[in-house]
Amino acid sequence: MKASKRLFLRGGQVVILMLLFVFSACSQTTNSNNKIMKFNELTPEEEKVILHKATERPFTGKYVDNKEKGTYTCKRCDALLYRSEAKFESNCGWPSFDDEIKGAIHRIPDADGRRTEIVCANCGAHLGHVFEGEGFTAKNTRHCVNSISMNFIPARSDKTEVAYFASGCFWGTEYHFMKANGVKTTTVGYMGGHVQNPSYKEVCTGTTGHVETTEVLFDTGKTSYEEMIKLYFETHDFTQVGGQGPDIGDQYRSVIFYVNDEQKMTAEKYIKILTEKGHKVATELLPAENNEFWEAENYHQEYYEKKDGTPYCHIYRKIF
Repeated sequence: MKASKRLFLRGGQVVILMLLFVFSACSQTTNSNNKIMKFNELTPEEEKVILHKATERPFTGKYVDNKEKGTYTCKRCDALLYRSEAKFESNCGWPSFDDEIKGAIHRIPDADGRRTEIVCANCGAHLGHVFEGEGFTAKNTRHCVNSISMNFIPARSDKTEVAYFASGCFWGTEYHFMKANGVKTTTVGYMGGHVQNPSYKEVCTGTTGHVETTEVLFDTGKTSYEEMIKLYFETHDFTQVGGQGPDIGDQYRSVIFYVNDEQKMTAEKYIKILTEKGHKVATELLPAENNEFWEAENYHQEYYEKKDGTPYCHIYRKIF
């Protein structure tokens, strides 16, 4: 009896394990790499399109007019599908892309041979159809995708880049940059000299080698170094040598301290543009790496904001 009872229990355990395996297999599947995947839960409306290959009505999808930077992912399995850079306006009523993320899409000819279906390469979710030869973009391809088949992940906008600009009295330089779109913080200080942690009085003697400089921290998800360069040249007289307006002295000269080769190349690009426009550019380009930035005294920070005033010689004028 004891032996048969043990056999019965073991048999029951086997049955339970088999049932668990069956139920587990029903809620999971494997992709081409034989990895078990769990799918996101879909609404009945989403199932009609993603599983049963229906099409949402034109101009009703949430991403038709989306122009944000980011990445489009599969609604069913979260796989990456498209970058926002590939999206373009086709006026067809559905989101259009001229390229997919490499390996993200499978193409399947329709049964009638007239169109080519596109599905998620990871889970097989129906996305839409692909068309070629329409001439919308240089790639001559249009992925016509149902919004309901995708999710959208906005580009991260927390990447910060630093830039250093000298253009005369730093009160006026900071005034314009702190109001610019995408700028997170500004700090005025001294840069380019040979004295450690100089004071304002020391810099004003003209013997330390420093120039009044503004440190600009900006969000690359909202603006760019190129925009910063444009604003820099459009808010001071970059042709003046040895000063800016009535402020005369080496500490007021026009200097860009670049932090990498990309910044240097961008600055050189715009100096060339200005030169071709007939301007004699006096702005110097110096590496920030060899020139430490020393923060100025607190009463200099956000000077015009505190005084509720405006710069006397940093006047914005459109150039580019």
